[in-house]
Amino acid sequence: MTRESDFLVIGSGIAGLSFALKASKFGKVTLLCKTALDEANTAFAQGGIASVTCFPDNFEKHISDTLIAGDGHCNRDAVEKVVREAPKQIEELIGWGVNFDKNTDGKFDLHREGGHCEHRILHHKDNTGFEIQQSLIRQAKANSHIEILEHHFAIDIITQHHLGKIVTHHTPNIECYGAYVLNEKTNTIHTFLSKITLLATGGIGNVYLTTTNPDISTGDGIAMAHRARAIIEDMEFVQFHPTALYNIGERPSFLITEAMRGYGAVLRTQDGKEFMQKYDSRHSLAPRDIVSRAIDNEMKIRGEYFVYLDVTHKDAEETKKHFPNIYKKCMELGIDITKDYIPVSPTEHYLCGGIKVDINARTSINRLYAAGECSCTGLHGGNRLASNSLVEAIVYADAAVNDAKNILPALQYKKNIPDWNDEGTSLNEEMILITQTFKEVEQIMSTYVGIVRSDLRLTRAMRRLEILFRETEDLFDKSVASRKICELRNVISVSYLIIKQAMQRKESLGLHYTIDYPKKN
Repeated sequence: MTRESDFLVIGSGIAGLSFALKASKFGKVTLLCKTALDEANTAFAQGGIASVTCFPDNFEKHISDTLIAGDGHCNRDAVEKVVREAPKQIEELIGWGVNFDKNTDGKFDLHREGGHCEHRILHHKDNTGFEIQQSLIRQAKANSHIEILEHHFAIDIITQHHLGKIVTHHTPNIECYGAYVLNEKTNTIHTFLSKITLLATGGIGNVYLTTTNPDISTGDGIAMAHRARAIIEDMEFVQFHPTALYNIGERPSFLITEAMRGYGAVLRTQDGKEFMQKYDSRHSLAPRDIVSRAIDNEMKIRGEYFVYLDVTHKDAEETKKHFPNIYKKCMELGIDITKDYIPVSPTEHYLCGGIKVDINARTSINRLYAAGECSCTGLHGGNRLASNSLVEAIVYADAAVNDAKNILPALQYKKNIPDWNDEGTSLNEEMILITQTFKEVEQIMSTYVGIVRSDLRLTRAMRRLEILFRETEDLFDKSVASRKICELRNVISVSYLIIKQAMQRKESLGLHYTIDYPKKN
């Protein structure tokens, strides 16, 4: 079965939904959602969205904070673009019904987070992402030009390769014609043709044992783009959030927002001593890479699995007002955050690299755009500044629409695209192999490719991953395509890219910290 639409959007977070809403003015939009519409990384974003809104803040301060956090590796043009366009995009979100918290005087109740020199984080209590996600969903469902298909999993994007042509990284003018998509409700694979395709598939968290990402975060867009020979960059820069709630067995890990440290919370070792003063003059408000490494080092020195976050010195009622969901979650575990320390530890949170895009969100493949966490704009450089991701996603989704609308009239649907070929495959009954391989990948990445790395660890990780790659590809070739086997392929592909690009970087930079190439002061 073949379906056609002007715009094919793969992913339903802030990037995918905002793109769909804006693109719907220029043509028919099909939006594919891997599971349910509200299960996206965006919905899990607690802290907020960064934007200059009032004095004494200004664009130059936000730009400077972003560049400093990125450790000299940011694309200045991308930083300028996102920071300067942020206020306009905030107004659009408000127009779509997003309700950011305000003070009694009617002005935004702005938070401050690590790496920011000013209070500039707009938020909705401590569940900003959920508020944005729900508002955009309401708008999309009411839009007659947007077709929303839940439980539709994109297996691969369609390029010349599927027409029998050999495609390499050096092939000029690779084009995207749509995607092969698995309808999980009917267990059938359809061909979705499009004039423009946007990848907005989110993060890669489930490459690791612990992550704040939902279970759907398996790097699908990056892996599909890599197989199609798109340029992938900066995969070594994996951000570990310093303060995820330490609760053995919980997945995804519950995030203790960085805004709590901006509010005044202090990090302590298990014996109650502050320690961040030993690592950075900004103490608990240093950028995430510094805080995560400091916590990691303290835990290793002491042989402990967590540290504490202390907010007990703040007004109890104010704390409950600002962080109601965190308060409720911790109380369910017997922790009263107004009286008790919160056990926290670093966990995988965000990928700064991904599918390389230009200032218009174009990938290296014609007719294919990318936005959100799966893309690499250059904004984050070696380390993402807190709360810059949601605004980056909506700014680049906007850029993609503005660019795509100009080329859309000249594009046609590609003819004679073959159906998905599953000849010679059979229904896979070896689910235990898939499940176990998933666990092996997570173990390899968490053990050898975590917060602190070395040449030896990376080499060991690559050797073990190569074995799993060969076994999985063999299993995939023999099996009827399912979401689980495809996700496993994607997780292995993403892990390979992280390890490979980490091995190529012979220095410690931002989130990539290696004991073989210590950072020079």
